[in-house]
Amino acid sequence: MVCHARVSTPSAQLGLPELQLGIIPGMGGTQRLPRLVGLQKALEMMLMSKSIKGVEAHKFGLVDAIVSADKLVSTACSCALEIHEHKKPWLKSLLRTDRLTDIVEAKKILKSARVQALKQSANLQHPLVCIDVIEEGILFGPRAALMKEVLSGKMLEQSQTSKSLRHVFFAQRATSKIPNITNLGLTPRRILKAAIVGGGLMGSGIATAFILSDIVVVLKEVNEKFLNTGINRIKANLQSFVKKGRMTKDDYENKLSLLSGVLDYEQFRDADVVIEAVIEDISLKQQIFSDLERSCHSNCIFATNTSTIDLQLIGQQTACQDRIVGAHFFSPAHVMPLLEIVRTQQTSSQVIVDLLDVAKKIRKTPIVVGSCTGFAVNRMFFPYGQVAGLLVDYGLDVYHIDHVITQFGMPMGPFR
Repeated sequence: MVCHARVSTPSAQLGLPELQLGIIPGMGGTQRLPRLVGLQKALEMMLMSKSIKGVEAHKFGLVDAIVSADKLVSTACSCALEIHEHKKPWLKSLLRTDRLTDIVEAKKILKSARVQALKQSANLQHPLVCIDVIEEGILFGPRAALMKEVLSGKMLEQSQTSKSLRHVFFAQRATSKIPNITNLGLTPRRILKAAIVGGGLMGSGIATAFILSDIVVVLKEVNEKFLNTGINRIKANLQSFVKKGRMTKDDYENKLSLLSGVLDYEQFRDADVVIEAVIEDISLKQQIFSDLERSCHSNCIFATNTSTIDLQLIGQQTACQDRIVGAHFFSPAHVMPLLEIVRTQQTSSQVIVDLLDVAKKIRKTPIVVGSCTGFAVNRMFFPYGQVAGLLVDYGLDVYHIDHVITQFGMPMGPFR
């Protein structure tokens, strides 16, 4: 944004994600972006750490030209020469005012942004600091705001919140690096078709997650009634994206065309991964895995969405122990970002590598855990719930406990 012009490819992602790390944009970012795309859009991009593609960036004025990747350098050079030869204006983003609203309107927008920031993250300081720095530039000019940006940025860098968010940032990226698994040089196998057993809330959510990533899905149920219910759930999931403007009607139809519903295992023969998402019944799951072993090809991955049952028990009656793995999604599966990949002592490294790649394709954050009670998330939740119960035994009111927890920053309390 410091440059006099910008050239982008249509699919390039542009944005200022610094708030994800508990800091604010630097190098004048808090001042340049509002002057390029307007105050409202700039606040949205910064406070939500929302990136936009090149085409949208061109529409809002963040970039000056959209070209294909092979013409990017030549176009940028031509643009630079035209500016140098005064064939195009020397536009300094820091001094532009044509996209800024008047002071009265700007104050209304900033006030609304503060209310929204407090509503979404009442305990976080950096969103409000970011708004303050932007306001400084609107009221007193960008030069005055640059100093405030520097001082505020340094203060936030030292905050415990920023240190914690940076830890989360690097921890999330470390989840795909598993010692003695991902460093073996194994190449993920292509997953072109997924089969889901069970069309309940979880199964339909998992199916939706795969469809959204353009993976062919077969959904199996025990009868027509349950199958239609599951398919309708998937349709509703996709329609919610259309209503929010995140998917066109054509996209909806294209995604839905990837789905087929069945009552038997015939279409499972060429599936690359099967995810079982039925009720927590050991004998039922054992029967399903036995059926899968007879119906699927020899390299098909057999995954279970169980959250409570030992994987060794589920695969007890099958011979292909190396292909059995846990794929524990969180509801709603097409929205929640976490995926627990549960391995047994027999699960092959190739299967883990394959599922890590699947997680990336369906935009999930994977964590690889052993087959133990509660896996990772529920295992951490157990003492949290136990202590909450003890507090009630000591006489504390459940509503007060929930209130304190939400004031601390949790989305809800243990008793809600």
